Amino acid sequence: MSTNRVLMPFKEHGHSHKKCLISAMTMAEKTCCTRGVKLTKLRRRVLELVWSSHEPVKAYDILDKLRDEHSGSAPPTVYRALDFLRAEGMVHKIESLNAYVGCGEPEHSHIGQFLICRDCGAVAEMDDADVRELLAEKAGSLGFHIDRELIEIKGLCAACSTEHR
Repeated sequence: MSTNRVLMPFKEHGHSHKKCLISAMTMAEKTCCTRGVKLTKLRRRVLELVWSSHEPVKAYDILDKLRDEHSGSAPPTVYRALDFLRAEGMVHKIESLNAYVGCGEPEHSHIGQFLICRDCGAVAEMDDADVRELLAEKAGSLGFHIDRELIEIKGLCAACSTEHR
């Protein structure tokens, strides 16, 4: 069965971001409880900072905010928290930006495809099995075996496209 889903669409102007944050944190707590892993205070705060907008956030930006709250915060603590959140599927790393975004569906294992707006920086996440299957087929025809897949596509979101017209 093919899954072709938008896991996290571009957010419309004026949407209730507070609801996004509450929903993400509730799902993270539920997912950790189900998996028997701990969402420590630091991991929770790092996740909140990742979800503070729908734009990718860099580890050092997270560190700067943590240092404002706790002067002893250091890079290894942020990277360990981000590694945990990535391993549990709660955040994704946008490699081309060396930054992180919250996952639209952390409770389900998936390989996402990311649409990144080059103007506003917003990110949408999809999970399209047809895209994965086509890439695997094309790679296989070249004798290539895919170990890890990360698709990042840059362009303009609908809001920014409208502004450019």
